[in-house]
Amino acid sequence: MKTKIKKLWMALTLLATPSLPSWAAEPPYAIVIHGGAGTISKANLTDEQLKQYRAKLTEAVNAGYKILDDGGSSIDAVQAAINVLEDSPLFNAGRGAVYTWDGKHEMDASIMDGSTMNAGAVAGVSHIEHPIDLARAVMEKSEHVMLAGAGAEEFALTQGFKLVPANTFDTEHRYQQLQDAKAKIAAAEKKDYQAKVNPLDLDYKFGTVGAVALDKQGNLAAATSTGGMTAKRFGRIGDSPIIGAGTYAENGVCAVSATGWGEYFIRYHVTGDICARVKYLHKSIIEAADEVINQRLIGAGGTGGVIAIDQRGNIATPFNTEGMYRASRKNGEDPLVMIWRDQ
Repeated sequence: MKTKIKKLWMALTLLATPSLPSWAAEPPYAIVIHGGAGTISKANLTDEQLKQYRAKLTEAVNAGYKILDDGGSSIDAVQAAINVLEDSPLFNAGRGAVYTWDGKHEMDASIMDGSTMNAGAVAGVSHIEHPIDLARAVMEKSEHVMLAGAGAEEFALTQGFKLVPANTFDTEHRYQQLQDAKAKIAAAEKKDYQAKVNPLDLDYKFGTVGAVALDKQGNLAAATSTGGMTAKRFGRIGDSPIIGAGTYAENGVCAVSATGWGEYFIRYHVTGDICARVKYLHKSIIEAADEVINQRLIGAGGTGGVIAIDQRGNIATPFNTEGMYRASRKNGEDPLVMIWRDQ
């Protein structure tokens, strides 16, 4: 009798235990990318342009996701995703970099490994095909965090990088943007160099690519690359190569990459602030990112957005502009590509 009761109890216990899906034991992993924020109007994008943007964002997010899916590192994933975007003239990074006031290209990039808190950045480089690759070399092959201009390119040569001609990054539509920007600046009667008043539209200030990722080992990474601001002068450097402003990653907390009006992102320490709210105030990544972008930053007059991911694979992509090119992919899911708030 006791044996029958014991068998019955064991059977009922097994029935009461919920069955877990096959992927439940797999650790979360995911990647998020952005291609810049700004006045991205639906009316100004043709169907063909929209198709091109979505295709390139899909290609980039899939490039990073494949590395994660194969068990690779988050740092490799973000670099691979950004390489795809740097090769595209659609985005203001690498081959799509905007022009400076003098008709040149000065590109910035940074990368951070959340598992070690190591970081690397370059600023004002003009002959590097993939600035994000050089930023990683600074992180892994030097004792420094940021190198700039000719010094960064001299370091690149010591690491086997090939310098490319400056006209590699020339594009007709970016050149036309420069002419339009110069005309607006010349017509402006007032200027405020602390970013209070500026004659340029948001599209002249924005345009950055970035990626954040969580790998199967629980490591977070973030990276950002940009051509900077159209018609910039005097060696201006924005937030993209600055750790804590445009890029930040820390294991167990979050990884963030920013795009927007760089002067504000520097002054308000945007990516570092988001992760600090997660770490010290125990905010969710969604709440922390929203507070900084849609409350603190916009309250000061700053515009732009971020992509962020936490140690559990939760994702946040807030922005306070009309649109932000972005895409994400989590383990076991198809890529999600969006430009505006609703699609």
